[in-house]
Amino acid sequence: MSQHQATVAVFVSPTSWIESGAVAQCHQVAALDGMLHVAGMPDLHPGKGAPIGAAMTSTVLYPFLVGSDIGCGIAVFPVRLKRADPEKLAARFPDLDHAPEDDDPARDVVKGDVPAGHLDGLGTVGRGNHFVELARVGSVLDQGHASRLGLAAGDLVLVVHSGSRGLGERILREHTEVHGAGPAADPADYLARHDEAVRWGSLNRRLLAARVAHALGFEPAEPIVDQCHNLVEVRDGVYLHRKGAAPGDGRDVLIAGTRGTPSYLVAAHAGPDAGHSVAHGAGRKMSRADALRRGKAKHTVEELRRTPLGSVVVCGDRQLLFEEAPTAYKRIEQVIADLVAHELATPVATTIPLVTYKTPEPPKEHRRRRGRS
Repeated sequence: MSQHQATVAVFVSPTSWIESGAVAQCHQVAALDGMLHVAGMPDLHPGKGAPIGAAMTSTVLYPFLVGSDIGCGIAVFPVRLKRADPEKLAARFPDLDHAPEDDDPARDVVKGDVPAGHLDGLGTVGRGNHFVELARVGSVLDQGHASRLGLAAGDLVLVVHSGSRGLGERILREHTEVHGAGPAADPADYLARHDEAVRWGSLNRRLLAARVAHALGFEPAEPIVDQCHNLVEVRDGVYLHRKGAAPGDGRDVLIAGTRGTPSYLVAAHAGPDAGHSVAHGAGRKMSRADALRRGKAKHTVEELRRTPLGSVVVCGDRQLLFEEAPTAYKRIEQVIADLVAHELATPVATTIPLVTYKTPEPPKEHRRRRGRS
């Protein structure tokens, strides 16, 4: 154990709801050897062994504080489409559960070697809270920042949330099989492999965006935002671990709402007390099991395929549809308000979902046979 307890700061307002278990996890992490500071974001919630929505500074590198989805992040791409009919566009989304064919033109974004030579899962979105979303810019909240990013109200964007798939999982597993939740025996070796997973995640987001661009009929573009929220960096001679926390030191960050609420693009300006970080999303308020149980009591599958915003959800996995229901998450407006109250970020614009892709839908004949349950 360390000689002194690290400091813990949670950046929420008195009216925000944070599970006591998540705060307890922050203090458990603070008691680890070498820990200096733990910063909890407004989307803080309990994770497996470590809180999600936290930035954790230490003189010791702990791979489990980053987790298995190293390099997971959110990128935003400009979209040039004349019409955006959600139903018609939803039907044209490609199958992002399966890797693109060798002759897929989207593969043109893969230039040079693939990081770590890891081809398995390249060009696929994954499960859990990952998604690819066609959205339109709603309210512009800061004209200067929006103009700098080339955005105006009504513009279309593609939001891609995905990580390093099996690569990050393999890196963590090979560590935990020998060291459990202990520190990295060779920090330089871990960091080298970690950095490959971060690069892989960024490449994968570009490939996913290019696949959707070709399917919907617009030209792939470079992202205007691409921030990873599961990573560790060496900063001021110590290790800054982020688990569900986006770099907030002068970066533009898309903070994801839910598929039934807006997301917020912010200009982040967080300092050392906040671990130079901001929230990465709305944050879960229900476990997946609770969301599944409560959702089935309240909603049909068809109801969840259409959101109150009029957007369409493409998700053939019915269990995932309930687990990821908007009601399973905290209010994104409160998360943003907390960041603003603590002077960690300036809201730039909202993005309103049109089509949110999770997993491919089964053929229509199959859906009719299954009915609405």
